[in-house]
Amino acid sequence: MAKYGKAASKTVASAMRRKKKGTLKSGSGRKVTSRKQAIAIGLSEAREKGAKVPAPKRSRSTSRTTTRGRAKKR
Repeated sequence: MAKYGKAASKTVASAMRRKKKGTLKSGSGRKVTSRKQAIAIGLSEAREKGAKVPAPKRSRSTSRTTTRGRAKKR
């Protein structure tokens, strides 16, 4: 089964065209020059529209790993 829907593909393609044209802006308002960033913006816009796109990866909390890795002091 496909991870991404056709609507998501169209939105990413649109973002790539806007990047090439020079009108794609990042959240801070700066011009996007990175191909990866353009794809990420396109996927984000597709999610907002309700297209079939998997949720972005979440980072794990650091507090969980640090408490497990430490040795106990006596």
